[in-house]
Amino acid sequence: MKRRDFIKTSAGAAAVLAAPGIARAQESVTLRLHQFLPPPAPVPAKILKPWGAELEAATDGRIKIQHFDAMSLGGRPPELMDQARDGVVDMAMTVVGYTPGRFPRTEVFELPFMMTDPVATAKAYWEMVETDFQSNEYADVKVLGAWVHGPGVIHTQDGVNGLEDMEGLTLRGPTRIINDLLSELGAEPVGMPLPAIPEAISKGVVKGTVIPWEVTTAIRLSELVGNHTEFSGNEALYTAAIVLVMNKSRYESLPDDLKAILDEQAGANLSAFATQVMWDMDAPARQIAVDAGNKITTLDEAEVARWKAAAEPVVERWIADMDSKGIDGAALIEQAKALIAKHGG
Repeated sequence: MKRRDFIKTSAGAAAVLAAPGIARAQESVTLRLHQFLPPPAPVPAKILKPWGAELEAATDGRIKIQHFDAMSLGGRPPELMDQARDGVVDMAMTVVGYTPGRFPRTEVFELPFMMTDPVATAKAYWEMVETDFQSNEYADVKVLGAWVHGPGVIHTQDGVNGLEDMEGLTLRGPTRIINDLLSELGAEPVGMPLPAIPEAISKGVVKGTVIPWEVTTAIRLSELVGNHTEFSGNEALYTAAIVLVMNKSRYESLPDDLKAILDEQAGANLSAFATQVMWDMDAPARQIAVDAGNKITTLDEAEVARWKAAAEPVVERWIADMDSKGIDGAALIEQAKALIAKHGG
């Protein structure tokens, strides 16, 4: 999906601007957007900042996004959601799983081998935000976008050529569900946000990490490890859920016409666009590892089947955990799978 397809001043928004009785305050609004990635990373450079520029253009400059990258306003990545909730910042982009167990319904998209197509998964995720998640686990914020990254890849110093190589391997993991998966596969997971990975590998705290290809460039991972393990076909070991959220009071304070334009620029279009950009950036990041002479191992269909079977207890535990919270985990899985299929996954 190209940016011109996803971001435009819609006829609907124009109609709102023209409608009688709609607030048309002409003052400009500056919104502070805080996130944890460094400026050159694909998400800020190719998603958030272009989106902010297009939003400014669509509002004739009445909404301006001020970007604060790499936690430059302070705090730690797990605090970003609360910063937006509490009004410390106006908007925040974060990995949902950086706050373990707090957004249990969203975890359905992080279950092993759930994702088959990233864009279809993002569309399914957004649809569930609109119909369910916004009113419960995201009730304290306004969700503007909800997406996932491309297939998770295992990046290590010594290489993973089969399931047995996971035994005792210390690996950084991003979220509760993914760490549970790594543990079930025999590894010793160490949870930490992405910016902490280079130091953890350099100091020997971990022997590798799981992340998608696109973000490896932000931390120069191909210089830190020489082995990368992928999964054949459309199989994805995992993905992580990502959100762009806004302080609810700040959102509600916007004039009605600006809210209408913001809504048009956000939502399903932004979610699909963000995922497509991240997925597209996998290939050039992977090429950097190839050019560096790193070894890339692709597990074949038979080996992937072994991993899928080994991961089943993670799904079973998650369903039991959801049931203990009064959430029908099995139904959520079926709904997520059906929506992914509906959107072409």
